[in-house]
Amino acid sequence: MESDKKWYVIHTYSGYENKVMATLERKVKSMGLEKVINRILVPMEDEVDIKDGKKRTVKRKIFPGYVLVEMEVNDRSWYVVRNTPGVTGFVGSATKPIPLEPEEVKKVLKSQDIEDKPKTHISVEIGEQVRITSGPFENFVATITEINEEKETLKGLIDMFGRETSVEVDYSQIEKSLE
Repeated sequence: MESDKKWYVIHTYSGYENKVMATLERKVKSMGLEKVINRILVPMEDEVDIKDGKKRTVKRKIFPGYVLVEMEVNDRSWYVVRNTPGVTGFVGSATKPIPLEPEEVKKVLKSQDIEDKPKTHISVEIGEQVRITSGPFENFVATITEINEEKETLKGLIDMFGRETSVEVDYSQIEKSLE
């Protein structure tokens, strides 16, 4: 299923970027729009500031006056973002925001050390059996012993040559086993 979520740029009063981000995050949570408005980002970079002969590193906004929002545009989400205090509008025409190009998004996210890969959620539990669909253990059935959501991997035990052997596989390499 192709996601309708794209990255858009919203224009804010200069100096209000973080306040807009915090307010918008609260609004999204309180209105239950987490599935429509995903991520909100104020791109920052480290800058070395020398003052009175002392070096110090400060965070500087890469795009002052702008906040990036990953969202699905519909009447409600557009209204919520547009009517957030400090937001002057979307970048694009007044009626239709223009999404960023994927290459632009990759560059910005990479500069922020953020991967543009949505988190995969898998509904399996420890003790459950899954079939391995690819890799060196393809067609083996594994009993899950550990789930690592951060790395999107799981560990499981497979029966190899009459012995239980522990294997680690990626979420994309498994499917729920039909018992």
